[in-house]
Amino acid sequence: MMKKKLLAMLLALAMVLALAACGGSGNNGAGNAGGGSDQPSGGDAQQPADSGGDAGEERKSVKVGLICIGDENDQGYTYNFIRGKDAATEALAAKGIDVEWVTKWNIGEDSSCEDANIELAEEGCQLIINNSFGFEDFMLHVAKDYEDIEFISCTNQGSWNDGLDNTHNAFANIYEGRYLAGVVAGMKLQEMIDAGTITADQAVIGYVGAFSFAEVISGFTSYFLGARSVCPSVTMKVQFVGSWSDATEEANAASALADMGCVMISQHSDNTTPATTAQSKGAFHTGYNNDMIGVAPEASLIGTRIDWSVYFEYVIEAVANGQSFDQDWCHGMDEGAVVMTELNEAIAAPGTKEKLAEVEEQIRSGKLQVFDTSTFTIDGQELTTAMALDTDGDFTPDSEEAVFDGAFHESYFQSAPYFALQIDGIEWLNSAF
Repeated sequence: MMKKKLLAMLLALAMVLALAACGGSGNNGAGNAGGGSDQPSGGDAQQPADSGGDAGEERKSVKVGLICIGDENDQGYTYNFIRGKDAATEALAAKGIDVEWVTKWNIGEDSSCEDANIELAEEGCQLIINNSFGFEDFMLHVAKDYEDIEFISCTNQGSWNDGLDNTHNAFANIYEGRYLAGVVAGMKLQEMIDAGTITADQAVIGYVGAFSFAEVISGFTSYFLGARSVCPSVTMKVQFVGSWSDATEEANAASALADMGCVMISQHSDNTTPATTAQSKGAFHTGYNNDMIGVAPEASLIGTRIDWSVYFEYVIEAVANGQSFDQDWCHGMDEGAVVMTELNEAIAAPGTKEKLAEVEEQIRSGKLQVFDTSTFTIDGQELTTAMALDTDGDFTPDSEEAVFDGAFHESYFQSAPYFALQIDGIEWLNSAF
C-alpha cells in the first residue's frame, strides 16, 4: 500500500512540474512582463501586433537620411518626395522592415548640402538620399569618406560611373507622363479651336522651365509632342526662370506667357504658382509633381509625377537585407514609377479619359515611342543621329548613339535625361543654364 501511495505522489508531482514548465514557456512567447531576459537585444526586434510578417519574426530596421531642397509646403517637388517616403515606409513595415527617417529641409545647392550629408552620416544613417540636381557634387565630396554608407543622388548622372561603389543615381521616365499631359492639353486646345473660341494659330502653350538643362528640355519637348499629336497647329513658348523653386519668378513667368497670348500654361518648376496664375489669367494649365486642381480648379486639367515610393521601397529593402542595388536606376509606367494625377473632367475635353487610357497602353507596350523621329524636325530636318550641346552651345555628336529604330531613346544609356535639342515649333524666349 505504501509503495502505491508513494508512486501516486511521484506521478502527481511530475504532472505539476510539467504543467509549470509549459506555462512558463507560453508566457515568454506571448511577450508578457517578466520575460525580458529572454528577449532579443534591441527594442525594434520585437514583432508589433499590428504589422505584417509571421508572429515572432524578427523585424529589421534601417536609418535613412533625406536631404530636400524645399519642404512639403511647396505642394510640388519636395512634397512629392515626402509622399513617396510615407508610402514606402508603410509598404516596408508590412514586410517587417521599420524605417527611421532623418530629414533635412530647405537645403541649398551649396556647401550646406555637403554639411547636411556629413551630419546624416555621423548620425548613423545607413542610406542618404539627396533630392535635387545641384546636390550631387556636394554629396560626392562626402561619400568617399563614408564607404559603408550608400548615397543616392536623385535626378542626376555623375554617381553611377564615378568609380565609387557606394554612390547611385535614380530617375524615372517622366517624359512618358509629360507626353500624356500634353495629349490632355492638346485635346483641350483642339476643342477650343473646333468651338471657335480660338483660331488654329492661337493654340499656343506657355511653358515655365527651371533651367535649359536636358531634364527640362526633354520634359517640355515630350509634352509638346503629346499636344501636337492631337492638335497639329499647336506651338509653344518657353520661359526659363533660372531656379528650381522660386514661387514668385514662376508666377511672373506664367503671367508674362499668358500676356503673350498663351492659352495653356505648363511647367517644370517646383511650385503651384504657375497654376494659380494661369487661372487668374483665364488660361488652362497642366502641372507637375502634384495634383493642382485644388489650387486652380478652373484651370488645372491634369498633372504627372514620379512615384518615388517604388524606388525607395526597392533600395531600402536592399539595404535592410544587406544586398546591393542598381547604381543607375530608371523605370517609368512599366513599374508604376510614373503616374498621372487626377483628370479634371469638369473642364477636360470630351473623350480625354478614353484617349489617355489608349495612349498610356501604347506607351507601356512600346508601340508608341515618345521621341519618334518622324514626328518632329530640327531646322526642317529629321533627326538621324544623337546630338548633344557642347560647352559653346553648338551641336556635336554624342558619345552614344541614341537614335535607332526610328526614335531617340531617352534615358536608355543612363537614367538622367539627355535629350537637349531645340525642335521646330518650340520657341525659347531666353536661356538659363
